Amino acid sequence: MTQTLSRTDRLLLAVAVVLVAGAAVTRYVDINSVLAFVLSGLTIAALASLVGRSVDQLGDRLGAGATGVLQSALGNLPELFVCIFALRAGLTKVVEAAVIGSILGNVLLVLGLAFLVGGLRNGVQRFDSERARVISAMMLLAVIAMLLPSLAFQLHTPAASHERGLSVFAAIVLLLVFVCSVPSSIRRSGAEPDGRQAHEDEERWPLPLAVGMLAVTGVLAAFVSDWFIHALEPAIGALHISQAFAGLVIVAIAGNAVENVVGIQLAARNQADYALSVILNSPLQIALVLAPLLVLLSFVVGGAAFVLVFPPLLIATVVAAVLAVSFIIIDGESVWLEGAALVGVYGVIAASFWWG
Repeated sequence: MTQTLSRTDRLLLAVAVVLVAGAAVTRYVDINSVLAFVLSGLTIAALASLVGRSVDQLGDRLGAGATGVLQSALGNLPELFVCIFALRAGLTKVVEAAVIGSILGNVLLVLGLAFLVGGLRNGVQRFDSERARVISAMMLLAVIAMLLPSLAFQLHTPAASHERGLSVFAAIVLLLVFVCSVPSSIRRSGAEPDGRQAHEDEERWPLPLAVGMLAVTGVLAAFVSDWFIHALEPAIGALHISQAFAGLVIVAIAGNAVENVVGIQLAARNQADYALSVILNSPLQIALVLAPLLVLLSFVVGGAAFVLVFPPLLIATVVAAVLAVSFIIIDGESVWLEGAALVGVYGVIAASFWWG
């Protein structure tokens, strides 16, 4: 099997195997909770990267457009599992912060690092401003729809006492919007270079290997997510951090490892259009798919109910971040200083949630 894998793939697979073994030991042996927490978080990031590689290999058979849809559906799989187990453990604040943190992490931290690295290496980077405006507009509208139950609750409207029913309705609408966007996403992406052209000489995985790797990493992600949540509460106490910070920063970054790495690499290669698409489509899918699924799945998985009602500071930061990014990309170009500013804003937001 290893003969069909590139050196990078073999290294990533070896790292993932070692991390899974280490995380398993720390889960079932009484070892330091912080070590268990760190190892399981790193394992989730490694498994997320393997999910991304498997989807890329399947894309060689399915085409760029279908690959984009598949990536949207499966790219956030590790984070979905983490949030489900967190709900089962009653860690609602972690889930709330993780959903918003995934959006903030991509639009501020990852996009900022992409602008910073790409700008320092390639100078001013230009991208399709029309396409960027479409993605940012969709992201803004999706975030608004996702946050409307919060607004109704905070303003004490008559709908405030029906937060769960309103959340379910909003979740269904958001999922329907995602379904409606699939055909146009396939058509739009089908004519675009998919970023894999730079790797034409890489060994292609056999189809059974790609499907098998995707299935195995998906199952492992479910197990490791359970271990991660098991270690989360003791680690929070030992590190003296809040549930909000753990969800906003740690869970969000670990669960979105694929977009974090790939987007910055693409910007460094001066593939600004593709980098922007990868980075901004991830928070769009958080709002359209992940958050609505968590609302609906919370009925059946047990544990705490999840509704689309977030604390005021989370609401304010995510709306401000999406508006700021929309303003920055409207001119169709980026410079390294804009990236540095986005990363700085993310740092201040993360610090403000350290205590809760």
